[in-house]
Amino acid sequence: APHTKPSIVPAQCLPMQGKLLKLKEMFISKFGSAPKFYARAPGRVNLIGEHIDYCGYAVLPMAIEQDILIAAEPVKTQIVHLANTNPMYRDFSTSTNNIQINQTKPLWHNYFLCGLKGIQEHFSLISPTGMNCLLDGTIPPSSGLSSSSALVCCAGLVTLTANGKTLSKVELAEVCTKSERYIGTQGGGMDQSISFLAEKGTAKLIEFNPLRATDVRLPSGVTFVIANSCVEMNKAATSHYNIRVMECRLATKLLAKSKGLGWRAMLKLQDVQSNLGVSLEEMLTIAEEIFHPEPYSIEEICKCLGISLEELRTQILSQNTQDVTTFKLYQRALHVYSEAARVLEFRQICTEAPNNAIQRLGDLMNQSHASCSNMYECSCPALDQLVDICLKSGAVGSRLTGAGWGGCAVSVVPTEKLKSFLANVEEAYYKTNGQRLAPEKNSLFATKPGDGALVFLEGESM
Repeated sequence: APHTKPSIVPAQCLPMQGKLLKLKEMFISKFGSAPKFYARAPGRVNLIGEHIDYCGYAVLPMAIEQDILIAAEPVKTQIVHLANTNPMYRDFSTSTNNIQINQTKPLWHNYFLCGLKGIQEHFSLISPTGMNCLLDGTIPPSSGLSSSSALVCCAGLVTLTANGKTLSKVELAEVCTKSERYIGTQGGGMDQSISFLAEKGTAKLIEFNPLRATDVRLPSGVTFVIANSCVEMNKAATSHYNIRVMECRLATKLLAKSKGLGWRAMLKLQDVQSNLGVSLEEMLTIAEEIFHPEPYSIEEICKCLGISLEELRTQILSQNTQDVTTFKLYQRALHVYSEAARVLEFRQICTEAPNNAIQRLGDLMNQSHASCSNMYECSCPALDQLVDICLKSGAVGSRLTGAGWGGCAVSVVPTEKLKSFLANVEEAYYKTNGQRLAPEKNSLFATKPGDGALVFLEGESM
């Protein structure tokens, strides 16, 4: 239930006890004492609904089995010591009274600090407890499977537990959504919401304002398969993502102004639809009538809104998009409204389970990828190639998942074709490129809906 707290269970009751024991041994070796508890936050795959959460629209993700796991021990000092089981990531220490998050360098520890700072500010903690923390992660980084958000969520849960505070799952998701913006990413909340609200065996329709999650039972006879393009993309390190957020914000304001609505208060494309009281199909027609396909210059946007360039840059654009000179509004609005409609249709098919459900879900995923690639321009040549290979290898539908510009594709595959599908994709995509071959074992895998974030206690109690 979304308004309950994340589960707290004894570590020895878990199937992953062996994993925790290994992490405990490494923790003792590193810090000279044992952890008091562990926190886990899963990655996720978004089945459909890309780049629409920050526009106010529902999305349809599920948690995956890959996760971020942190062993933690509260300490009496106000110092946080962070270490990582992966030797590529350096140790880091800082005072809890002076959290500095460097947006220019999205290093792993900065994502932990986002979660820590979010909890600290939510509770107005003057002197948060110090901690020793050892992190282990199985989510491929910069793959579009939400490794960074899972780390923020896990850090928030660790900080909450170490300081003896409690929040509901919904409250935690909302705090962690806000706190990830400290790193400079203008995300919409899907990743954090599914990390806390996920339940084993079901995908979730995540809706916003207010935040809520509804079970979506996926059809039997199909398997969802994740394939990593092995092209890394970091949302916080690139301007692509934040430019898209601003394009949607500008499209919102121009649509609202053209319809005589109070455009200054509107930030999301869903705001326009709800204020006009029309369907998504009608919004598509309106957007096609109002916007021209050519990019809008900042001067034209200012003229349409009747504002100065200074006001546009300081009042509307984010700090990291103030130097952008042209924006595509037509393409972005059409993607958002059509994608929002595809999410609702996907859910309806899962609910009604018609005879041709699998084919229809596949068609929607294919339409989604085409829109992401052509209208939202958030794909890349490697992803387009991978999606094409997945379809030729037996997938009914395949699409990029996550922010895009690299990362993963998700495919819906009839279960009887799974073995041949995996072999075909391995042969056609991974074995044709030496750089892709090395990580292939962790790059192509079937997945089922997994559990949400948890706290495991060392022994029966703290």
